[in-house]
Amino acid sequence: MTSDLKPGLRHLQTVRVDGTLTVPAMTPAFAGFGDMPPVFATAFMVGFIEWACIEALRPFLRSHERTVGTHVDVSHVAATPVGMTVTADVELVAVEGRKLRFKVSCSDENGLIGEGFHERAVVDHDKFMARVLAKSGQTGSLPQ
Repeated sequence: MTSDLKPGLRHLQTVRVDGTLTVPAMTPAFAGFGDMPPVFATAFMVGFIEWACIEALRPFLRSHERTVGTHVDVSHVAATPVGMTVTADVELVAVEGRKLRFKVSCSDENGLIGEGFHERAVVDHDKFMARVLAKSGQTGSLPQ
């Protein structure tokens, strides 16, 4: 990562909620969600927060580096129906070596829907994938 990555970095990202981002859309992986309300899923909100952090960090990473999520501590306090837009606001609040801590919030057109903290770690992509492949017992070329 570049030396100019410092606390205070902020990034906004938006996503329009459609049927693929609702709680029932989780059903192919987890059958118990099928009869739940069709609102923005907490799992997708967490993924959206991670994506916003990834995009915030992208300009500061070297070509062989990626970040991986290591901790999520967020509340989901309000439902967002299909058709509304959600905005993630992420702010880097701490850099400790390769450990990065973000203050995060998500809002829709009516206000706050979730907030908390998210941590990521900077990793060397090839070394990380080599450990993953070793753990799974696979060998061969690494996917990009």
